[in-house]
Amino acid sequence: MYAKALAPEYQGALSSLSVNSSLTDVLAEGTDRLRAAERAGSQREAARSGLAVAEAHRRLGHVEEADRAWKASYRAARSAGDVGAMAWAVWSGGTLARQRGSLALARRLLALAAELGKRGDDVVARGYSLAGLAETGRIQGDYEAVHALHEQLLAEARKRGEARHTVWALEGIAQIHRNTGSYDTAFAMFEEAAAIAAQADDQRGRAWALRGMADIVSLRDKDVDRALALLSEAELVCREMKLTSALAYNLKMRGNVLYRAAHYPSAREYYETALAEFRAMSEPRGTALSRLGLAKTLARLGQDPALTAAELDDLRGELDRIGLRHAREMVDAAYEELGISRPGTRSTSVAPVPGARAAREAVAAR
Repeated sequence: MYAKALAPEYQGALSSLSVNSSLTDVLAEGTDRLRAAERAGSQREAARSGLAVAEAHRRLGHVEEADRAWKASYRAARSAGDVGAMAWAVWSGGTLARQRGSLALARRLLALAAELGKRGDDVVARGYSLAGLAETGRIQGDYEAVHALHEQLLAEARKRGEARHTVWALEGIAQIHRNTGSYDTAFAMFEEAAAIAAQADDQRGRAWALRGMADIVSLRDKDVDRALALLSEAELVCREMKLTSALAYNLKMRGNVLYRAAHYPSAREYYETALAEFRAMSEPRGTALSRLGLAKTLARLGQDPALTAAELDDLRGELDRIGLRHAREMVDAAYEELGISRPGTRSTSVAPVPGARAAREAVAAR
C-alpha cells in the first residue's frame, strides 16, 4: 500500500499544499508567501516559496517567469546558506531547461542539483535530480544509458513507499518499452502506474499514465473509442489542475489516435491546437512532435509532396539540433510511410498517399 502522494517541491509555509493543487492557486499563494518572506527579510523562506512560484510558472508554460523565479530562489538559498534549497532551485532550473529543449544545459544543472542534494543531505532533492537526468536521457532516445537508472530509482521509490516517484519511474520505463515495441509490457506498467496514482491521489501522475495507456490501446488494439475515452478522463484532470503542458500533450495524442484511425480532418484539428499550445509555452519538443503529426496528416489530405518533404527536412534538422534521437527516427520513418523522397535525393518520383482523395472529399463535405 502506498501513502497519499506528497509534493516535496512545495516547502516551508507552502508545505500544506496538495500535489493536486491547481497551479494557478499554487502560483497565487506562492507569490503571496514570497513577498511576505522578502518583507520579513527571511532568505530561507524566500527560497522555499520562490521554488513553488518557479514550478507553477514552469508547469503553466510561463518559461521566462519560471527562469527568473528559480534563479531568484537559488540566490536566496545561497544567501541563507541552505544547500538543500539550492539543490531544489537548480533542479527546477534543470527541469525548465529540458522543457525548453536545452538538453545539454539540463544535464549540467540536474547533475549539479544531485550533487547539492548530496552535500545538503536532502535525499529527496537528490532523487528528483537523478530522476531528471534519467528522463532527459530517455526523451533523447538514449535508452540503453538510462534504463538501468530508471529501474534503480523505481526500486528505491518502492522501498520507501513513495507513490509519486514510483509512478514517475513506472511511466518512464513503460515509455521506453513502448518506443522499442514491447507494447504488452508498456501497457502493464502504465496500468500499474495509473492504479498506484489513483490509490495515492496523485492526479497528475494518473493523467500521464492514462495518456500512455491510450497510446498503447490505439497502437496495439486499434481501439479508437477506448483510447479517446482514456484521454478524455485524463483531460479532465489536466483542465482542473491547469496542467498546461500535460494538456497539450493530451491534445497531440488525440491527434495521434485519430491519425492512426485515418480520421485525418479531426486529427488535423487536434494537431493544430496542440501546436499552438506548445508554441505559446515555447516548448520545442512538443512543437516538433505536433509539427510532425500535422505534416503527415496534411500529406494524407493531399498536400503537395514537395511541401511535405520540405517540412520533414526542416523538422529533421530541428530535432538534430535539440538532440531528440527517437523523434528524428520518427521523421525518417515518415518519409517511407508517406512514400516521399527526401530533398536532395536522386529519386524525383513521389508515391501517392493512400486515401488522400477520400480525405480531401471529407474536408470539402464539412
